[in-house]
Amino acid sequence: MFERFTGDANHAVAQAQEHARRLGHRYIGCEHLLLAAAATGESAGTALREHGVTPEAVETQIVRLVGLGHAADLFSALDSTALASIGIDLDAVRARIEAAFGPDALTLAAPRACRKMRSAGRRDRLARLRHPRGPRGRRSLRRPWPDQHAMPGGRATGHIPFTTRAKKCLEHSVREAKARHDEYIGIEHLTLALVAMKDGAVPPILSALGASPAILRAAILNRYPLAS
Repeated sequence: MFERFTGDANHAVAQAQEHARRLGHRYIGCEHLLLAAAATGESAGTALREHGVTPEAVETQIVRLVGLGHAADLFSALDSTALASIGIDLDAVRARIEAAFGPDALTLAAPRACRKMRSAGRRDRLARLRHPRGPRGRRSLRRPWPDQHAMPGGRATGHIPFTTRAKKCLEHSVREAKARHDEYIGIEHLTLALVAMKDGAVPPILSALGASPAILRAAILNRYPLAS
């Protein structure tokens, strides 16, 4: 199927994988494809952004609906925005650290820090089992780092699979191309398939952004007139 995808469409799919990896999600869902489509320079991406479906807004909704995975990049785009608001240039900080300690120093350091914190938490729990009220009879106030809320580790690596729904969306993009008698599958077909989704994360994301799927579809089609 991907052999019929244009270079831009293939790039968008690759970007969806990178977004999933950065957010710590060990799958590629329709929400990641939507995020990639909203960021593309193609006309379909412009149509999305003109109706409020911007990459920043989509990512905010993804985090609200799905959350960040345990393998989320410690310095995600949302962190960069928050730090910039208080005058911290995260890119400059990252560059200085990587210049001193090597490429990906921040990413590689995070898992080690998390392991140390979890190890400290386990030792703390064992100590409380042995001395439930501390060495002098007082209840220990030190709290372990809970494993179920472990700090984000390094980015997910290796192959990240598509969800069943994302695979269906890619198949629907082929149908969109066939309906328009196009011999290729471009960003427009992928985006049309995304806004037509009836379940999963995309409908609530669009709803939260006040974007009507029907209006988005019309706006996209208006930018890609059929060849006469």
